[in-house]
This record gives sequence, structure tokens and C-alpha cells, in this order.
Amino acid sequence: MAIDVRDRMRSDILSARLIPGQRLMFADLSERYGVSVGVTREALTWLSSQGLVQANAHQGYIVTPLSIPDLTELTETRILIEPLVLRMSFETGGMDWEGDVISAHHILSRTPPPHGPKALDEDALDQWAEVHSAFHEVLFAACTNKRLLRTVKQLAEEAAMYRRWSVALVLSNPQAENEHRALLEAALDGDWERGGAVLRTHIEHTREMLTNYQAAHPDE
Repeated sequence: MAIDVRDRMRSDILSARLIPGQRLMFADLSERYGVSVGVTREALTWLSSQGLVQANAHQGYIVTPLSIPDLTELTETRILIEPLVLRMSFETGGMDWEGDVISAHHILSRTPPPHGPKALDEDALDQWAEVHSAFHEVLFAACTNKRLLRTVKQLAEEAAMYRRWSVALVLSNPQAENEHRALLEAALDGDWERGGAVLRTHIEHTREMLTNYQAAHPDE
């Protein structure tokens, strides 16, 4: 039961149904998910280990707040680690892996990110986030270092909250489709240097969009 609850909480955090900085009360969560306080506490402890919630001495648990300094640190970490894992995946990936990459990209290309009235549609956001994550996960999937793969997955989940933030502000990366296509082509060519360069640019775009937005709207 604890695993089911923690997965539901994780989904609610990544989809911004539990918003960044929100205080998480044991009684409220127990009622929301229909479980005991003990199960709720166990789920929050696990989510804390994943960086999705934080324990605060005065407030209990809160959803991890979002901030430009934190996003900058996250971006720097991803730029250091993810191209390395991408290289390892490109070097060991075979034909089955290439087929998985092609399939994941095809699904992503047929699932455009929500814009306009759909930008805050939770179902549309969930669908796009799922296929977007699946494409990036399969790019790394041939890497045989499980510790690095776990690290990449955790970083990706933290980054997912910032992507939700950018969507809520109606921000988008106009080059995302081209960058995904370039990552696909680099994977099929086994060109980890080109793939790494594209990936670094792709990672940097969310930070740029949100930093520029904050500079233009300092009072928000």
C-alpha cells in the first residue's frame, strides 16, 4: 500500500496537483489517499529521499520549492552527467535499442506539447510528459551503469517540475521538436559528441526561459 501511495503522491507532485512549496499535512494526505498516517509518513520519507519533498523543522513536509538558483544548479548537474550517460548508451546500444529510440520518437512527434487552451489541461500535460520522458529514458537505456541511470532518472523527475512551471507560464521551447529529431539522428548514427552537444542545449533551454521570464517579471 505504501508503494501505491508514494507513486500517487509522486504523480501529483510531478503534475503540479501538489504545487511547489505546498505544506503537506499528515491528516490531509491520509484523507486524500485513504490511508493511515503511518503509510503517509513512509511515503513522504521516500519522496524526500528522491528530492520531491523536503522536511522542514517548523512546517513538517513541503513539496520541494522551485527557484531559479535551484534550477541553475540542477541544470549544471544535468549538463555534467547526462551527456556522459548518453555517450555510454550510444556506445553499447544495438539494433533493438535503435528500434526503441525510433518508436519512442515517433510517439513523441505525434504528441505535441499542449498550447493555448490546452496548456493547463492536466490530461494533455500528463500525456505529453509521459511520452517526452519515455523518449529521453530510452536514449539512456543502453547504458549499463545502473547507478548512473538512477541518478539520471532522479534528475529528470526534478526537472519535470520546472517544465510544468514553464507550461503554466505559457512558455515553450520553439526548438524542442528539432532538438528531439537531432537526438534521434545522433543516436542512429552513434554520434555521441553531436548528441551530447544537442542534449546540453536542450537541457539549458528551460533554465533560459524561466530566468528570462523572472527578469522580465521581477514582482511575480
